[in-house]
Amino acid sequence: MLIGGLAIFAGCQNNKTVPAEKAITAAEIKKYISALANDSMMGRKPFTAGEDKAIKYISEQFKLAGLEPGNNGSYFQDVPMVQITSTPSPIMEITGGKAPLSLHATTDFVTFSRREVDSVTLKNSPLVFAGYGVVAPEYHWNDYAGLDVKGKTVVVLVNDPGFKNGDPTFFKGDTMTYYGRWTYKYEEAARQGAAGVLIIHQKEPASYGWEVVANSNTGAKLYLQQKDKHMNRCKVEGWITEDMGKKLLAEAGITGDFRALARKKDFKAIPLKQSVTLTINNQLKYSTSHNVIGTLKGSSQPGEYVLYTAHWDHLGIGKPDAKGDSIYNGAVDNADGVAAIISVAKAFNTAKEKPKRSIVFLAVTAEEQGLLGSEYYATHPIYPVNKTVADLNMDALGDYGETKDIAVTGKGQNDLEDYVDELVKAQGLSTVGDRHPGAGSYYRSDHFNFAKVGIPALDINNGSISVIHDGSYGEAKQKDYGDNRYHQQADNYTDTMDATGMAQIANILYEVGTKLSNETTFPGWKKGSEFKAIRDKSMK
Repeated sequence: MLIGGLAIFAGCQNNKTVPAEKAITAAEIKKYISALANDSMMGRKPFTAGEDKAIKYISEQFKLAGLEPGNNGSYFQDVPMVQITSTPSPIMEITGGKAPLSLHATTDFVTFSRREVDSVTLKNSPLVFAGYGVVAPEYHWNDYAGLDVKGKTVVVLVNDPGFKNGDPTFFKGDTMTYYGRWTYKYEEAARQGAAGVLIIHQKEPASYGWEVVANSNTGAKLYLQQKDKHMNRCKVEGWITEDMGKKLLAEAGITGDFRALARKKDFKAIPLKQSVTLTINNQLKYSTSHNVIGTLKGSSQPGEYVLYTAHWDHLGIGKPDAKGDSIYNGAVDNADGVAAIISVAKAFNTAKEKPKRSIVFLAVTAEEQGLLGSEYYATHPIYPVNKTVADLNMDALGDYGETKDIAVTGKGQNDLEDYVDELVKAQGLSTVGDRHPGAGSYYRSDHFNFAKVGIPALDINNGSISVIHDGSYGEAKQKDYGDNRYHQQADNYTDTMDATGMAQIANILYEVGTKLSNETTFPGWKKGSEFKAIRDKSMK
C-alpha cells in the first residue's frame, strides 16, 4: 500500500534520515556538474581522453559516497565497441528525374554506415518511397507489402502513421510508438534487405531541428561489436532535409502533404523512378568503453536490487561554433543526471537506517551513440534481471527551477508511476505525461533498454509550471534549451544555473528508491504495456 505523505512515509519506515526535501541539495548537484561539464573533460566522448577523466572522476565519487565496486571488485564494466568514422562523398547524386539533384553533405544530408568495411557504395540504387517504413502486424500495417527492396534505397518518414492523424486509436495517436523511432526505421529497412535507407527530416514529428541530426550523425559513431561486423545492416543509413525530401518526391509527382498520403490505409510504396549514387569511406577503431557501477549492499535482502541510472557521455569536441566554442560539455545532458545519482548515493549512505535491498548506481556510456552502454548492461547484466526491482533513470534534468508538475516519461507504463503520484501529491504537486508524446521520449533514454528486458523502468523530469515564475516561464525555458543548447556547444555549466529543479527530481527518486528498497514485493507493468509479458515470463 502506498503511503500518503513524506512525514507519514518517514514514520512508516521508522527512518530518522534527513527529510526528502533536504536530503539532496542544489548546491551539491552543481558541484558535480561543474566538474563533469568542465572543459577539461573534453566533452566526455567515449574512446577519448575525456572518457578516461570522466569515469575516473565518477568512480572516485562513488567511492567517496560509500559505494562498493559493483562488478566483482571493480567499479567498471567493459563495453566492447567499434568506432566508425564515416565520411560520405561531398555530393549525393540523384538522377533519373526531370533534372538531376545534387545534395551537399551536412547541409542537405547526413549518411553513415555501420558495416565494418573500408568503404560502401550505392551506385544508381533505385529509390522507393516506403511511407513511414513500418511493418506493424498488431496495427494491420505493412509499408513493405509486396515490395522487393533488395539493392534499392528506401525513403521513409520520421515518426509513425498515428502522429497528427486525428484518431487517438490509430496506432497510439500523437503518442509515438517504437515504430516511429529512427532506430526502428533502420532496423526494418535492413530486415527487408534494402541497400540504403534515408529518413526525411521534419522538425515537428522528429521533435528536434536539423542541427541536432547533423551534430549527432557526423564524425565518429560508436556501435556495440557484433560477430557479423554489422553486415546485416543496410550499406547506407541516413537523413535528408525536408526541403530536399520535397524536391525528391516532387520529381516523382508527389506533392502536397506527403505525410497524409503515407498514412492512408491503402497506401502502397511508390517507386520514385530516380536513383542515388554515393560512396562512404570508413575508418574503424576497435576499443572498449566503460560503464561505471557502484553498489550499496542491502541489510537483509541483498540479493534484490534497486537500480539508478544516468549516462555519463556526451558528444566530445567538434567544429567551433559562432563563439569559437568547440567542446560539447553537456552540462544538462547529462552531467546533471550523473550528479544527481552521485547525490542520491550519498543520501542512502548517510541515512541512519540502511536499505534492506541493495542499491546499484550505474553511470552508462554511449547513450548519445544509441543507448549502447545501457543496452550492453541489460543484455550482459551483472545482477540478475529478475532480481532487479526497478530502474530509476535521470537524464537532462531541467535547469529552470522547481516545478508544480512532475513529468513522467511515457506515462501509463508501470506501477512506479503510482509511487511518484502518491509522493508528489503529498507535496501539493501533480504528475503529467509527455508534453510532446509524438517525440517518443520513452524510447530515447537508457531506461528503455531495461524496459526491453522487462525491468520496470521510470524516467521523470521537471514539468513546465514553475513554482516561483509565471505559467509560461518553464515552457519557455524548455523551448530555449531545445532550440539553443540541446546537443550544441552552448550546453555549458554556469554558476548561475538553477539546480533546484534537479534536486527536486533527485529527492523524489531518492524517496521512491527508499520505499522500493524496504519492500518485499516487486512493482510491475500496467495492463496493455508491451513490456508486461517479458517481465511476467522472467519472474516465473
